Amino acid sequence: MEQATGLSFTLAPRSLDIGSPEERATFGALRMQVNGRCLTEGVASECSNELLSGPYISGYHLAEWVMWNWWRLLWEPEPPSPTREWMFSHCLSSIGEGYVWPNITLSSDGCLARMVSAPTADAAPGLYRYLGAPVSEVVSAEHLQKGLRRFVYTVLERLEDAALANTNLHHLWRDVQQASEDVQSARLRRVEARLGLDPNDVAEAAIQASCEAAESLGMAALEELAADPSANNPESLPSMKAVTQSANESGFDAEPRNAVELDRRDGIPAWGTVAAWRVGVAAARSLRGQEGFNGELIDNNCLSDLFGTTSTVLERSSSHAPRMSFMLRDGDRGRVALRSKWETGRRFALARLLGDRLLLELGEPLQPATEAYTYRQKAQRAFAAELLCPYDALADFLGTDCSEHRCKEAAEHFRVSSLVVDSLLVSNEGQRGSLPRSLRRSLW
Repeated sequence: MEQATGLSFTLAPRSLDIGSPEERATFGALRMQVNGRCLTEGVASECSNELLSGPYISGYHLAEWVMWNWWRLLWEPEPPSPTREWMFSHCLSSIGEGYVWPNITLSSDGCLARMVSAPTADAAPGLYRYLGAPVSEVVSAEHLQKGLRRFVYTVLERLEDAALANTNLHHLWRDVQQASEDVQSARLRRVEARLGLDPNDVAEAAIQASCEAAESLGMAALEELAADPSANNPESLPSMKAVTQSANESGFDAEPRNAVELDRRDGIPAWGTVAAWRVGVAAARSLRGQEGFNGELIDNNCLSDLFGTTSTVLERSSSHAPRMSFMLRDGDRGRVALRSKWETGRRFALARLLGDRLLLELGEPLQPATEAYTYRQKAQRAFAAELLCPYDALADFLGTDCSEHRCKEAAEHFRVSSLVVDSLLVSNEGQRGSLPRSLRRSLW
């Protein structure tokens, strides 16, 4: 039998004698499944042995929380260090209203969505206790949206059956529907969400003005800039003038027409269909095979030739450090600026930008390499790691010795950072528990 994919909620009706009319009309036993796996199983108390598929909750409160956070759930990636405010918008346990909600965190990189569930650590006596080992499930962003939308619609039907047709949830639903159907409004909401803002946190005119100022850089680039952790308001989005000035101050000449092209793409998974790191790794292996690098070190001259620039960009950092690494293209000419002052960091950044161009032919002026965990940025990192330090060659170099000292020697041999070596070992061998959470997040 084919395994179910996607996100689904069921809310088996139960009676409730107290609470608001909305709460009573939508009270029931919640069951949340992801890819056919139940994330809400538990027991009602410490002395109970009966396994339940989920707790009794008010569907109204859950649906209202989903609508409040709709755009951020779909478009805001997890930051390197999640804040309390971010958790309130992405973790079900923050809903409150007197119920014991599952400890499930939802985050999306724009293509794939991850749901991380953890059991109850220390439930108070008599309260519902979630069981099972920590679970991480991934679905497409489209499946996430469909699952959430179906659940909210189910709750709205329950309300209308109870003659409750003008609730706050109805208003929130209409607002989201109207924004989704309008191209301009949907674009503003996505940028707003990637900035970590709720609708109406900032005047829409300010969001609109910032988008218009940055639009000449490319809309895809604009969303990447908004997702960067350093961006938290519309004013932080740079204009074409600001990026051009940074390129002139910090950048080096590049000729995109001289850059390498991929002859074949048949071994590269379609964008957004698998984890971003798999796409990046496949593209890097394809390029290495095409150019006949095998497991050899790619030195600065070779790497810069692949990109269509000179090795000066890798060997010398600018006194004006840019806020991010980027390539700004103007016809057949371009300027590439790298943020890191370290050679290994600059090599990695240039490889990221090379991978970005090979994977995405968007035709936009700006290619950014940021600190965000969007699908695009994760694919860049994976491409750069595999291009500069191919796993098979790394494994041969290490042999059976994966000590810290030997890994440091490997990093020096391939001229990458130790973090790149650790990341490659984890993504290929599944030893996720030994790395910081920020690195593990980049692999899904």
